[in-house]
Amino acid sequence: MTVHLEVAEGVGTLRLDRPPMNALDVATQDRLKELAEEATRREDVRAVVIYGGEKVFAAGADIKEMQAMDHTAMVLRARALQDSFTAVARIPKPVAAAVTGYALGGGCELALCADYRIAGENAKLGQPEIMLGLIPGAGGTQRLARLIGPSKAKDLIFTGRQVRADEALALGLVDRVVPADEVYTQAHAWAAKLAQGPALALRAAKESVDTGLETDIDTGLAVERNWFAGLFATEDRERGMRSFVEEGPGKAKFL
Repeated sequence: MTVHLEVAEGVGTLRLDRPPMNALDVATQDRLKELAEEATRREDVRAVVIYGGEKVFAAGADIKEMQAMDHTAMVLRARALQDSFTAVARIPKPVAAAVTGYALGGGCELALCADYRIAGENAKLGQPEIMLGLIPGAGGTQRLARLIGPSKAKDLIFTGRQVRADEALALGLVDRVVPADEVYTQAHAWAAKLAQGPALALRAAKESVDTGLETDIDTGLAVERNWFAGLFATEDRERGMRSFVEEGPGKAKFL
């Protein structure tokens, strides 16, 4: 299998494993979707890390495989490609991308599906599809613009250039830069801390933010309002407020 789901401490690691560059061929895309949906369902998975290994996150699509596809084949495949990434983006739990080495094309688009991106100092990110006479097809034109703004996204997409970790941080493409050998450890620590939190409230927060980015503010506020009120029916809300009153802020335990 080219993608594995490994679970420890409430954290599910979606591990890409297709040496040498973790090229995202059709089989890998389909497996990614399958495991993202499994991570969504499993109650023992309370947060997720996407990781490609110590040397490379994912260098992009399998170009040799794509070269053999004509227009009809890609019309039939394009939705499945997007659906595999959307399955990751819609995991209703905190998701971190642990980015080492190259995250290009589909690899960058996969990192964009995470809620938080930790990059190694050796990371290089970009959307080089324009150099193939293409545009990003797995959400890059949409998620990248929402994350860093349209003009910066267009610069990366139009030029196809790669950015190093420090520029990616300045652009807002990644959220933290650490030594390459600490990327997974720090991403796992971020996820493990959140795995101890109130699962339904975290889900509500993620859905409210994501929905708000995709719709008008009135609709977003309605989603927020409904989740906010609904959480008053949960045991976690009772536990959190009781702990605050009796012990002070920040001491509630949700597991």
